Amino acid sequence: MASNPPPTPQDNNVAFVEESLYEVHKKIHPRAVSGVFATWRWALVWFTQLLYYGLCWLPWNGRQAVLFDLVERKFYIFGLVFWPQDVFFLAILLIISAYSLFLFTAVGGRLWCGYACPQTVYTEIFMWLEHKIEGDRNARLKLDAAPMSGRKLLLRAAKYGSWILLSIWTGFTLVGYFTPITTLWGSVWNFTLGSWEVFWILFYGGFTYLMAGHMREQVCKYMCPYARFQGVMFDPDTLTITYDQERGEPRGARKKGVDYKAQGKGECVDCGICVQVCPTGIDIRNGLQYECIGCAACIDACDQVMEKMDYPKGLIRYSTEHAIEANWGWKEILGHIVRPRIILYTSILAVICVAFVWGIATKATLRVDVIRDRATLAREVEGGLIENVYRLHVMNVSETSHRYSVSVTGLNGIDMIGERILEVPPAAAKAFTVQVRVPPESGKKGSNTIYFDVKSMADEKVAVHEKATFLQP
Repeated sequence: MASNPPPTPQDNNVAFVEESLYEVHKKIHPRAVSGVFATWRWALVWFTQLLYYGLCWLPWNGRQAVLFDLVERKFYIFGLVFWPQDVFFLAILLIISAYSLFLFTAVGGRLWCGYACPQTVYTEIFMWLEHKIEGDRNARLKLDAAPMSGRKLLLRAAKYGSWILLSIWTGFTLVGYFTPITTLWGSVWNFTLGSWEVFWILFYGGFTYLMAGHMREQVCKYMCPYARFQGVMFDPDTLTITYDQERGEPRGARKKGVDYKAQGKGECVDCGICVQVCPTGIDIRNGLQYECIGCAACIDACDQVMEKMDYPKGLIRYSTEHAIEANWGWKEILGHIVRPRIILYTSILAVICVAFVWGIATKATLRVDVIRDRATLAREVEGGLIENVYRLHVMNVSETSHRYSVSVTGLNGIDMIGERILEVPPAAAKAFTVQVRVPPESGKKGSNTIYFDVKSMADEKVAVHEKATFLQP
């Protein structure tokens, strides 16, 4: 039996609805807000940016205080010098960062996202510039809806121009941590910038402009992986931004001084300001959502409304799932912060931090690598002596020049031909070739263990006892 054909748009009795798989993006214009949490947020903006833009200009021992010199393969961080052999310190630092993120998230939710994430910080700066140039939220909405005019063109040019200048300076500063900033600045004025420097300034500056100026909340909602897996680090005792439905519902407009309880309403006046100030455009009254970055702008906004209405603050506040259900105060909330997960994260983090600090504090200021010349395994020289050739790679990790004495031990009658006093400049490495000779009756045929002793002539504690192999034919 033949089946009936599917309906077509020409059938009069069939209605077709076309739906898009993707939500149409609507530009968000957050409303400016002030308050305790806004003050904290701006304090961290100032702190992080003064650190970022200023640290590369800070001198230290005749050089840049923080410099990651890729050409010389040396990283300078104030009085510390790190070489490629110190890469494990970077691994430990990454582990510390990860565990810190786990700990802070388990305790207070997305504190990193709301206050210190570069995406949040630069978006805050770009929105401040936008506010200063184009006006408040209502003015910006009107400007978006208005047709193009000379005034609109001038305002947009000023806004985009300020964004571009800030972005380029941000990219320039980043490159200044890898190329000495004073050298880089001179190259800009002399038009002698290298191709890779130009690329990274434009690349990082371009992404700063794109992410903070145009994509903004889309980075947090669609691109950042942290927003997707943050939920696994939450539990019912994690502090998150919470709307108290028991106090607020049913919401509704009313005049100040009216007995809202007699009208069967809650404390929420349904003003919508909490939505207007949200940088991701969500309504926190619908519950915790992955788009919430924990910036607490809605708390500041709601507290101001509650204050004007003579209602208690805290309709939207930092709280926990258990606290809302049981109507806990801060004493009970703080009492539940210490729990097995927090103890585990804190213990692991403390152990790793102690190990990291101990490793930095006890980091050797002298390193020696001994490489035997494999082209000549062993040879007989005048007097019947057996000779092996070695290359000593001496690294002075400190920032003072050192003279080192070199000696060799391990076999009877062993002697060394070559420089016995080595001078190495601060934070530098030098390679020296030495010949080691022993009588043929010393040691056994094959490999024999010998030791090179390299000691600072100014400080006997700075010494290396390096093992090597001597071949007897």
